[in-house]
Amino acid sequence: MHARAVAASTTALLGTAALLFPVSPARAAGGGSPLVIAHRGASAYAPENTLAAVDKAAGLGIRWVENDVQRTRDGELVVLHDDNLRRTTDVEEVYPGRAPWKVKDFTAAEIARLDAGSWFGPAYAGARVPTLEQFVNRVERHHQKLLLEIKNPELYPGIERQTLKVLGNEGWLDRSHLAGRLVVQSFSADSVRTVHELKPGVKTGVLGTPPVSDLPVYAGFADQINPSYGSLSTAYVSSVQAFTGPHGRPLEVLTWTVDDAATAQRVAGYGVDGIITNKPDVVREAVGG
Repeated sequence: MHARAVAASTTALLGTAALLFPVSPARAAGGGSPLVIAHRGASAYAPENTLAAVDKAAGLGIRWVENDVQRTRDGELVVLHDDNLRRTTDVEEVYPGRAPWKVKDFTAAEIARLDAGSWFGPAYAGARVPTLEQFVNRVERHHQKLLLEIKNPELYPGIERQTLKVLGNEGWLDRSHLAGRLVVQSFSADSVRTVHELKPGVKTGVLGTPPVSDLPVYAGFADQINPSYGSLSTAYVSSVQAFTGPHGRPLEVLTWTVDDAATAQRVAGYGVDGIITNKPDVVREAVGG
């Protein structure tokens, strides 16, 4: 997914740039604590990517929720992490002859029949795989903010435009949401670039840890670089934040997936702008976010 590296000398120059450019506003304001983002909702405490996980995050007082979007055979956008239904639903029991149980091979009505909660615990039996519309409406009900990941865009041509259409229909592309309540991200840089081209006002993020030499290209269409915490260092975070993104602000870094206090404190010390976690209460307690 990475753009072609520019001249090797760019990397050397970035060491100087990191000293000259300010860090991102989220970290600069009062030395602020990083944002805490509930990964697939508060997924340590409720089944991931369900409305119950959104509710749990809200109950914990967590303002940001992350989710994953895929597409059904008949073109409905649903909130599910894996490209198949086996791990988080009872699809093998309900549709035993339909292996390998890929999301793209089932209609929205068929998926709506599945139990997406019992695998997590009996208290959540009967939870459903939400549509994107249902999910954003639940986030809106709690006055929360959304970090939306487009999953496997190579499987779903045109999913970027369709995702933006649903967001627009549900009121998520107005001035107030674009000003600070929505980020669209993906591991696919091409997908992120497409979102930016279709709707330049939407804040975007690229998942992964692209080489520093590629960052000038990414800064043209992404507002965030969002790496795994194991790949991070203070130098890398500073190098990312040295660039100005498409909306005229320093690039931000949200890191994933951090579930313990010691790691949260370590990555906060790197200067990250946000921490994505299954245990948002644990991370908030550790870093004060």
